[in-house]
Formats: sequence, structure tokens, C-alpha cells
Amino acid sequence: MRGRSPIVLAVAGTASLALLAAGCSSTPAAPTVSSYVLQVNSGEPQHLLPAATSESEGSLVLNALFEPLIDYDANNKPVESAAESITSTDNKVWTIKLRAGRTFHNGEAVTSDSYIDAWNYGAYGPNGMDNNYFFEKFAGYADLQPGKDPDGADGPLKAPDPVAKTLTGLKKVDDTTFTATLSATFADFKVMLGYTAFYALPKAAFSAPGVIADGFEDAPIGNGPFKMKGKWEHDAKIEVERWDAFQGEKPKVAGVTFKIYAKLDAAYQDLLAGNLDVLDTIPTTQLANAASDLGERYQHSPSSTFQYLAFPVGNPKYSKPEVRKAISMALDRDEMIKAIFKNTQKSADAFVSPVVNGYRPGACGAACKFDATAAKKLYTDNGGPAEISITYNADGGHKEWVDAACNQLQNNLGVKCVGVGEPKFADVLTKLKAGTDIGFFRLGWSMDYPSMENYLGPLYSTEGSSNYYGYSNPAFDALVKAGNEAKTADEAIKNYQAAEDILVKDVPVLPMRFGQNNYGFSAKVKNVTFDLFSRVNLVKVEPAS
Repeated sequence: MRGRSPIVLAVAGTASLALLAAGCSSTPAAPTVSSYVLQVNSGEPQHLLPAATSESEGSLVLNALFEPLIDYDANNKPVESAAESITSTDNKVWTIKLRAGRTFHNGEAVTSDSYIDAWNYGAYGPNGMDNNYFFEKFAGYADLQPGKDPDGADGPLKAPDPVAKTLTGLKKVDDTTFTATLSATFADFKVMLGYTAFYALPKAAFSAPGVIADGFEDAPIGNGPFKMKGKWEHDAKIEVERWDAFQGEKPKVAGVTFKIYAKLDAAYQDLLAGNLDVLDTIPTTQLANAASDLGERYQHSPSSTFQYLAFPVGNPKYSKPEVRKAISMALDRDEMIKAIFKNTQKSADAFVSPVVNGYRPGACGAACKFDATAAKKLYTDNGGPAEISITYNADGGHKEWVDAACNQLQNNLGVKCVGVGEPKFADVLTKLKAGTDIGFFRLGWSMDYPSMENYLGPLYSTEGSSNYYGYSNPAFDALVKAGNEAKTADEAIKNYQAAEDILVKDVPVLPMRFGQNNYGFSAKVKNVTFDLFSRVNLVKVEPAS
């Protein structure tokens, strides 16, 4: 994934003032409008609809097309963007006031209904939106979900339909004000509202109430600094152009072409040839060459990314926590990072990233420490499988490290291991959602918003939006819920850390690496920066000359 996150997001700035030569008064200088179209790499998105987009490829494009309610400052604190204010006296009933005069790319006014309609669509269970989970905290959410089939998922009875189609927790006050009532207190609600799931949608997005119009996802209409140019050309490119009516900070380029690559190495060669301006990830095969190839145009910055290997915990081969722990202990993360990633990443020693409050160095304990002897004994004593496969997306530059992991497992556990590459990350997600058995598999995560909860709830809660491995532990769910409802940040973190301790015992996934942004750019552009969400700041980039 993201699934799906430089240190800060773009925050609206103040235009510089130019003194008039003929007098003492001053007027804002007209922003420089370049005709340059930026070329940025991407994989094929799975979706381009806010409520459905939980992976990084789609969120990068939507971040260009939509203005969030809030951005984040250098300390990861929320800063109003499309919202004028977001307030609450009890952390349960929140009042959201919108900035007046904002419009969508088609001229429609951005109103309270733009958010209420979009959020109700995402929350309605039968719509099958990937980000449905993020509306769980709203009052009335349960009534929008299908009922439970009394005979179970495989029984003959059909689950009853939801009893409502709209959240009782959303109420319109006026055209620029609405309230969101939660089912329980949640102090980080405002922080959460920067996420993709909470973008507004225009009336044009719907062909009928609660029904997305055919074709909208191929040409979404947003309210952000760029608007679509034409339609999404699947597996080829997505083009956006500067929207001059945007009232926030305007881009310094005329547009962006997101060039969709099946292989990162091909994107790297295009970068060297001057056919690509920004490459978000240097492929592992080129890390040793990047500094000499690109010089100062090869850069690093902090990132919230978390790479991990996941088990289908319902599969009998991996159902024992001891087997999962043994596999984790058999992997020498430091060696892989040195040999393959040239020390550009860090071995993961916890289930949450160091960039969020509540991270504890070494929280993962023995499960994340390399010990081949102990691993083999634990694996053998608990009947670990003789063969292992690791599925990964081939468009993400993962083959080298997955192959290295397989070699280590073969040597340290005496098993047969093979890496299986799927062409696109979207293909991996599609198979996981369909329940297809793809064995052991690689996933990654960038935070949706800066909170420890965002690394726990979506990934490991029983109904988590990105829990693709079927992990479920009621005690874990209860601790995350207690953290969400805590009255203070310290109390919340205490509960979240206790929930993480359960993950250390259960080992539903293997923490592998904490990433950083390792990116490159062409000599044609400057001011290229990436945020903690691993997204290039498209508003700041400008032509080099």
C-alpha cells in the first residue's frame, strides 16, 4: 500500500510581495506560470475513487486532484486546509466549518453535502469500498453494514441487507457547516481527516443518490490544485493539469503526467535518459549506482513506510504463532539491508514506525532478532511446512530482497522457498480480497495519518481495512478501542502499546524494514521533496530554468 505517506505535506503558503518601482505601495506578485509538464513515475492504481483508494499509487493521483480538510505541519499536527475549523468540546461531537468560496473543477460549490454524500457512500457496506473501515467510528455505522449470516459465510442463507443507507452521525447545519457525531470519543478524529477516504465529491460524481456515475473513476472531478486532463489510460498514464481557480497554493508547473511502469528499472532508465522527472523509489538493482549516476539529484528523506511479510493465518501451515516466529527469527534483516538496500533502510524492530508517538525501539523482541539456531529448533518442534512461497508485486522492485529472504529461509530452516512475482500490486490485492491462496506474501504500509492507531487498527483489527491475512484477536481489538476512546494522548498510547505487545506474541506478520524516501529527479526540475507519506510534493516542484 499504501496503502495507502521531506517530512510534511504541502501547506498553503503566502505569495511573496513585489514592490512596485513607481511607488511605495505593494501588490502580490503574479505567480509564475510555467508551461512545463512534470513526468512522475507510478504503478497502475487499483482505484481513483477516494472511498476505494487505500494504496499508494491511487492516493498519489488523488492527492493532486483533491484538497484535504486538513494537512500537517512539521510536527505532524493538523493544519486546516479546505476546512476553516474543526472543533469539539468532548471529542465525540465534532463541528466542521468549510472555507467559503471553494469549488470543484467543474464549477460546483464545495458544500457540506459534498462531504456528507461522499462519506455516506464510503460507509455503506454493500458498496464494497476499501476505506469503509475508516467510517466505523461514526454513529450509525453498524446500521449501514450487512447483517451476519446465522449459518456463517459458507451457509445457505443470505446475510440481511443493512437497515440504513446514511450515517446518523452526519448532520448538515448549513452549506458550509456540518457535524460529525462519533459512536465513542476519539481524540485523533481531526488528525484522521487528512486521509483520502475523507475527500469531498461533487454532485456530478453520482448518477443517483448513493450511486457513483459510470466513468467517474476514469476522470474524477476534485477540488485540488490539479484537474484531470482526459481520462485514465490504464497501464499507460494519467494526466492532470494545473487548475488556476484553486484557492490554496498553486503548482509551479502546467501539469503532471503519471507514467505507469511495470518495472522500476525501466523507470530508472527513463530518468537517466531525461524521459522522467521524478522517480519515487530507486530500484534495489541501482542503489549502488544512483549516487554516481545522479549526484545531488539522488536524495533521501524520512518516511513512514513499513515493509512486512504476512501470513494467511487461517492456513494450517502457518496457524501456529511459533512457526511464524521461527520464520521471522530465521531472517537476517541487517544483512539484507546491507547487501541489497545499501543501508538506505532500517531493520524493523516494532510493529509501528519510529515517526509516530508511541514507537518503542525493540518492541518486537526476539521475534525480530536473527537467531538461525533457535529458529530452526522452534520451526522443527512445531511442524513448520517443508515448502514456502512468497508472493510479491513485480512492479515495486521487490524481487531481489524476496529472493534473498527465500535463500535465507532455505539455508537456515532447511525448507524449499520460492518467490512468486505478480505483475502489479493491484493484482496482489485483487487476489487477496477474493480469498485466493497466494501463500506467504509481501505488503507495505505508509501511514494514512500520524497516529500509532493507524498502524494497528487498519492492519490487525478483525475488521481492519488492510487486514488481508485474516488475523483476529478480541483482546487486541479491545485495546485498540480503548486507545481510541482514551481521554488523553498518554492514556491512548498506553493502550496501543499493550495492543502491540499482543502482536509480538501472535506474530501475524513479520516486520521487515522501516523505509525512507530514496528518490531521484532529472536535471530539468528543482525543489523536489517527498513527505512522510512517500508522496512527492507536486505543488513545490518547478522547472530548473
